[in-house]
Amino acid sequence: MGMGAARGGARGWVPGERWRRVLFLALASVSFLVSLILLFLSAPRLRLPGPTPSSSSAATAARRGPDAPPCLAYLLTGARGDGRRLLRLLLAVYHPRNRYVLHLSADAPDAERRSLAAGVAAAAPAVGAFGNVAVVGTPTAGTPVGSSGLAGTLRAAAVLLRLHPDWDWFLTLSAADYPLVTQDDLIHVLSSVPRDLNFIDHTSDIGPKESEKVQEMIVDAGIYLAGRTNFFRATQKRPTPDAFKFFTGSPWVILNRRFIEYCILGWENLPRILLMYFNNVMLPLEGYFHSVICNSLDFRNLTVNNDLRFMVRDEPPQTEPLFLSRERYGQMVDSGAPFARPFRENDPLLDKIDSNILKRWSHGAIPGAWCLGRKRWLSDPCSQWDDVNIVRPGPQAVKLHQYINRTLEEAKSSRNSCRR
Repeated sequence: MGMGAARGGARGWVPGERWRRVLFLALASVSFLVSLILLFLSAPRLRLPGPTPSSSSAATAARRGPDAPPCLAYLLTGARGDGRRLLRLLLAVYHPRNRYVLHLSADAPDAERRSLAAGVAAAAPAVGAFGNVAVVGTPTAGTPVGSSGLAGTLRAAAVLLRLHPDWDWFLTLSAADYPLVTQDDLIHVLSSVPRDLNFIDHTSDIGPKESEKVQEMIVDAGIYLAGRTNFFRATQKRPTPDAFKFFTGSPWVILNRRFIEYCILGWENLPRILLMYFNNVMLPLEGYFHSVICNSLDFRNLTVNNDLRFMVRDEPPQTEPLFLSRERYGQMVDSGAPFARPFRENDPLLDKIDSNILKRWSHGAIPGAWCLGRKRWLSDPCSQWDDVNIVRPGPQAVKLHQYINRTLEEAKSSRNSCRR
């Protein structure tokens, strides 16, 4: 779709309001693009204070590169009231080798962000030593259906590239997600996976949702007005684009660093063209990365049509998956998937996962081969550490390995993908 078609979509607004709406669209698009440029000039975050480790718990340098275990860069997102959930999620996926950005949307008070940062430093002494966790101090809005979510994701990816340009995959999780494997399990299994692959659930079959997903135009006020979480809707729809093919899918992705660099740095025009288009799409996180990767000659053959999440949906499928319950525990474990969603806050099912699968000790980080301390009453085994380049996979790693192998085999043979 050309730029003329994009402009034409604004003609149906109510007379008398048209000039204000058009200004909103222009200002939103410009502000959105300029904000991405400013990411490289500043990386607003809360510094996490941490104790200086003693000689017995001195940080061991993490090896990087193709011959070293992979490094994962996590974006953990939540809204107002999700601070404690994000802290629990961080500790469940923490490993000194990895990188983390925590983002509480703008509707959360600054006090909650400060409390989250303080809680991270207090709960995981390794954070202070390795400096691998940042809490976004100047967040984007949390408009549920607008482009502020995409803006926040691209911003976090840019911050991770600027702070730690040594990771292999970018993973997005929400406060409603939880791991079904330890990081030792995940790092071990991903060590045998080609690092140029991208795990992204996608399809070009929009079906009856085309009018809503593709043609409807909105402006997310949250990307240019502080604290706003509403959006403006155009009364006229725009045509389905013909300059690129529209893909949609799960908003939760695992993308390799080179593709993220492509989206952020945009060494050709495709990411920018699609960014301008998806700025006014209803659910851009369900289409932007999918459309960029599947329209790119360099990346479309590096897709695996799976987001590596365990989810349960109604029949017929609804937009949102069902909340997971204890009755699904066996199915979850047997699936071999590394992550599951969505969970209710403080659901007893999370405690069961902690106890039976992750072997979590007290309220600290999930123990791994890097943890040197002994398990004692009120003593965190991960308060001291050894070589962080060593991982010790557990029983769940076998199921994860089988799950990944099946997924890769399906990617080679599946026609339901953008591979050509």
